[in-house]
Amino acid sequence: RKVVRRDDEVGDSRQLICHQYNIGVDALIVQDMALLQMELPPIALHASTQMDNRTTDKVSFLADVGFSQVVLARELSLDEISTIHTACPAVPLEAFCHGALCVSYSGQCYASEVCFGRSANRGECAQFCRLAFDMTDADGQVIQKGKHLLSLKDMNRSDRLEAMLDAGISSLKIEGRLKDVAYVKNVTAYYRKQLDKIFARRPEYARASSGRSTYTFTPQLDKSFNRGFTHYFLEGRGEDIYSPYTPKSIGEAVGVVKNTGDTYITVAGIHSFHNGDGIC
Repeated sequence: RKVVRRDDEVGDSRQLICHQYNIGVDALIVQDMALLQMELPPIALHASTQMDNRTTDKVSFLADVGFSQVVLARELSLDEISTIHTACPAVPLEAFCHGALCVSYSGQCYASEVCFGRSANRGECAQFCRLAFDMTDADGQVIQKGKHLLSLKDMNRSDRLEAMLDAGISSLKIEGRLKDVAYVKNVTAYYRKQLDKIFARRPEYARASSGRSTYTFTPQLDKSFNRGFTHYFLEGRGEDIYSPYTPKSIGEAVGVVKNTGDTYITVAGIHSFHNGDGIC
């Protein structure tokens, strides 16, 4: 749980934390440093990505003041992650590997609060960045009209997990706000399988969980909600991160249109089409 609190909510925050500790919650993901001033039960504190954790000095400081794990900024590259891990080898590092991306650095967005009175830092984001915008130059000439210019693709680093582990990541974070149970089952199952393949080859890595997962389906990431996929800045800053045409799920890629007629289209692909399929 991660909610920015107001001054008059400090007492309620402490009561909530005590309740969570008593029912067995393992850790709190924290952005508000005011919690360090409270008299809390001995519950682990993890530093939220919204604390803008992107330097060795910041990670070292957070470890020194009592955080047992640090969630790194989503904008870091593999080299930057490795540099932090080398400088702070005793600090467990967590990084995002999948899910929707916020266009603001480290999720520090205040547009929703300013425009709609809904604070993203209190879990009430109005999804301002998913709206359509017009772009004009200084002379008023329209450059883009009605495009989703702030909407990013969804993160998918499933094919970079081993590199992330080698860079020093020991915990992976899947963004799942407002996602349904089918999304959670499909995505977590896919990443579980990918990790197990790595662990089978790399005995120096071990799973942190004690249980085992079994599946009655074949997980497939493009079957779940996504706006197209990107590694984001894992290999450095690049341009293939935007989803300007729609903020909605684009679905599974099924082929390339090769020809069109008055009453038909010809598609090159390996997927079958059926009555009732929606195609875009």
